[in-house]
Amino acid sequence: MTGPEHTETVLGPSVPTASLVLAGTLEAIGAGAYVVDEKGCFIAANARAERLLGRSAEDLMGHDAHDLLHRGPQGQPLPRTQCAMRQAFHAGRTAQSDEDYFARADGTLLRISWLITPYDVGGRQAGTLVVFHTPDHPQVSGPQPEPAYQPLSELHRLALLAETTAQLTSTLDVDEALRRLVVLVLPRLADWAVIDLITERDEVWRTVVVHADGGTLTHHEDLQGPMPPIPEESPMPLSRALRGVASNLADPQTYHGPPDSGIAVEQRRLFDVTGMKSAAIVPIRSTRAVLGALTLGRDGNQAAFTPMDLPLVEDIARRAGLAVDNARLYQRQRKVAETMQNHLLPQMPGVSGLQMTVRYLPAPDASQVGGDWYDAFPLPDASTALAIGDVVGHDLEAAAGMAQVRNMLRAYAWSQHEPPSRIVERLDEAIQHITDVDMATTIFARIEPADDGHWQLSWTNAGHPPPLLISRDGLARYLTDGHGILLGTQTGTRRPDATAQLPPGSTLVLYTDGLIEAPRRTLDEGLDLLRQHAAALAHRPLTSFTDQLLRRVRPSGNDDDVAVLTLRVPGV
Repeated sequence: MTGPEHTETVLGPSVPTASLVLAGTLEAIGAGAYVVDEKGCFIAANARAERLLGRSAEDLMGHDAHDLLHRGPQGQPLPRTQCAMRQAFHAGRTAQSDEDYFARADGTLLRISWLITPYDVGGRQAGTLVVFHTPDHPQVSGPQPEPAYQPLSELHRLALLAETTAQLTSTLDVDEALRRLVVLVLPRLADWAVIDLITERDEVWRTVVVHADGGTLTHHEDLQGPMPPIPEESPMPLSRALRGVASNLADPQTYHGPPDSGIAVEQRRLFDVTGMKSAAIVPIRSTRAVLGALTLGRDGNQAAFTPMDLPLVEDIARRAGLAVDNARLYQRQRKVAETMQNHLLPQMPGVSGLQMTVRYLPAPDASQVGGDWYDAFPLPDASTALAIGDVVGHDLEAAAGMAQVRNMLRAYAWSQHEPPSRIVERLDEAIQHITDVDMATTIFARIEPADDGHWQLSWTNAGHPPPLLISRDGLARYLTDGHGILLGTQTGTRRPDATAQLPPGSTLVLYTDGLIEAPRRTLDEGLDLLRQHAAALAHRPLTSFTDQLLRRVRPSGNDDDVAVLTLRVPGV
């Protein structure tokens, strides 16, 4: 800032430096004075103006005086339509006011009285002279309470931004990212947090309205919901932020006039209901698009936001934008992959007398697809084929391999009237030569009515966890026979077959290893847990049995996908 000893008036490039008359005239004025050109941009300022505004003349030159200086009583940008000085400037007339506000370089407000008049700067250019003074320099407008929000030091600001980055980038869930954002800013920076998001269909949704009352965060769902469309030309702060044009300060007076859009109506309602007296409204952007707007509001008994607060809020919103964008991309990928998986996994056939239920749970942190699969289909000899399997991996490549293995198994089972072991041997040979699958496990079985009216199961197991059979009385045992090595080992050994009678009303469970394996427990512990809960649930209807079994047995924090096929034969 220029010191008191400085007395030279600096002229902007649009006025010849030889215009000594203008320089002498401004310095002779015993108040702050500056001259703007016909566009309203600074071309000269005297030393007193520099001291009052806290800005050097070099910092002023070429800037629009209204945008740089003119503010409302709470420090909010003053709309041009509400600025008496701007109206007089455009009308080319002399005008004055006893009370208005300028923004100083440090963000404080300067209460001023001013006079404006057309001024001849020489040549063909028309100028305007502005003279202003303040009774007490520097003076902040009106009686101010003790600020509850002290300006953050550079160290604390960097710490907050680092915390914001760490918190928001460690989740790929939009709702969780927004929850963390609210916790970061309330009540540290404001009393209210409002988040408006632009959906993928270009609709605006008021997603979050939260108030910090002491240490309690209260959600106001009555203020949330769909918003009117974004107006293309509105100069109002939220509309500008949602278009990504600029950040702004606002107060209830900002939206007091006739509304220019539906969003302005909603903003007036927001200020009326919440009692916010000052707000900072900034865009939420990603690298690709504007995603919404963040509004931080303060109650009337707190210090109003100033322009100096906007860069910090913008930095926080920028980090929120990257987090929301990443989460949306991830969720979109999950949705596409989930649709793919649902089409890859078949619907269960209807078999007279048999009940069947299937479930597939994707790995929570993967791409919503994987190599786990199940299948059931009728065979030409009136028996029904059952299969469960796992291609190594839980990604798109594993899902593609799973589809190859399942389709080949169907083709061999339908065309070759052979025991399950021989079908899987043919499958193993084909996998080695015509697929990209390295390793896989599977159980392939046939179920058919026995001569005594009961049901018989025959199967072969290629390196897969054993089936679990539970009687209607809750006796549970694993079917460990018929066990051979996994697919893809290229050993050429013959595979075993096994056969078992299924008691009336019994339940058969085929499952993949994601149901029983966990980092902190052994395989035997997982198998025991599955057997224990399956026995306890044997009396439940099959759908309830399956859902409860998954809920109770699947390890928390499991990072693998799970496929389950349950089957129940009729009772006596």
